[in-house]
Amino acid sequence: MPLEEIWNKCLSIIEKKVGDNVFELWFKPMKLAQLKEQNAVIDIPNRFFKDWIDDYYPALLTDALGDVSGHPVSVKLRVAEKIDPETRKMDARLEVRKQRLASKGIYLNPKYIFDNFITGPSNQFAHAAAMAVAENPGASYNPLFIYGGVGLGKTHLITAIGNKVADRKKDFNILYVSSEQFTNEVVSAVRHGKTEELKKKYRNLDLLLVDDVQFLENKAATQEELFHTINVLYEKQSQIVISSDRPPKEIKTITDRLRSRFGMGLIADIQAPEPELKMAIIQKKAEMERIRLSEDVVSFLASKVKSNIRELEGCLIRLGAHSSLTGCPIDVAMAKNILRDILAEEDVPITVETIQKTVAEHFGIKYLDMKSKRRNKEIAMPRQIAMYISRQLTGSSLSDIGKNFGGKDHATVIYACKQIEDKRAKDEDFNKRIETLKNKIKI
Repeated sequence: MPLEEIWNKCLSIIEKKVGDNVFELWFKPMKLAQLKEQNAVIDIPNRFFKDWIDDYYPALLTDALGDVSGHPVSVKLRVAEKIDPETRKMDARLEVRKQRLASKGIYLNPKYIFDNFITGPSNQFAHAAAMAVAENPGASYNPLFIYGGVGLGKTHLITAIGNKVADRKKDFNILYVSSEQFTNEVVSAVRHGKTEELKKKYRNLDLLLVDDVQFLENKAATQEELFHTINVLYEKQSQIVISSDRPPKEIKTITDRLRSRFGMGLIADIQAPEPELKMAIIQKKAEMERIRLSEDVVSFLASKVKSNIRELEGCLIRLGAHSSLTGCPIDVAMAKNILRDILAEEDVPITVETIQKTVAEHFGIKYLDMKSKRRNKEIAMPRQIAMYISRQLTGSSLSDIGKNFGGKDHATVIYACKQIEDKRAKDEDFNKRIETLKNKIKI
């Protein structure tokens, strides 16, 4: 099959997975230059493309080429532009580290370390807990459960633990796994009668890092295997670190005993970043990527990009890529133009309906339950929370808010708001949950 035909088929697979905008911006400019047996070379315009792929879709090109060619393929990204010596040295150091760890069966992103994790009030506690675990794995905070919204730094933190432990404990058996990968391994082991091999792999670890554990919902066999794995590792005083987008008690359809295991160590949360932290992150990322940014561009990005840290960094990489291709310096006008598809959504008003849908999804109930007359606790509490947040984040009157909840009167809305205010004052965990929901809606 000709190279062009192979690459076109790969691009079709990729486009279906990432969507039109991402595909047009990042994947369409690439070109398959070589494919010899199990090795492929893909040409990309500049180093920002490589950084973006490594951060967001590290396995996508490999998987697509493997699917089309029918066998595993190792992918090398070849940068068209000339890279300055300092950047080349830094990239070489990261690659050497990555290969050194891989030779020991440890697959961690070498860029995710504590040194480049920027802290602020929203993530200080989680960072301190992660540092303590990395310094003394298995001795305290076991398991460590870190939760927070998408793109706030959970994967960075748990990977930083792995990287630090790998440096300090040369003989440690370390494994990072996403819950999706763990599920696939469990299914494959059961199907092919290799459950003993799976147990040997996971139950002889010194450090297990499990990312995005919320995706284990409704997967009974996988939950069972993880439960027993955690038990065995805990008894051996091996360290377990878990990340999720929500605290254990809010992960629906997992067994009570697994939920109990998640919470028997330390639970630490990461909140949405405050403006000062966003500015510090932009400056640090720009320094790492060797992107020149003026203070007004930094301020513009921090104030206008309402998304999470991952998206914020993605915006910066996009600007760097455009500047590198055109030779134009980055200013506010360029940022507005290049990021217009992202910034276009910033002024969309928050509606009661948006709040109802977000709260319903968070608590695992139906959106229509918000408007129903049912009063059982599983629905009544989320409904009151949605009324309370609607009162805070929209300009709607009490009567209008009530109408949106199935025709409730303004007195019902006032009562709901008072109930939530009282509970926030008495229950710190509940207070944090409300703040998390508000930040999620505002983003």
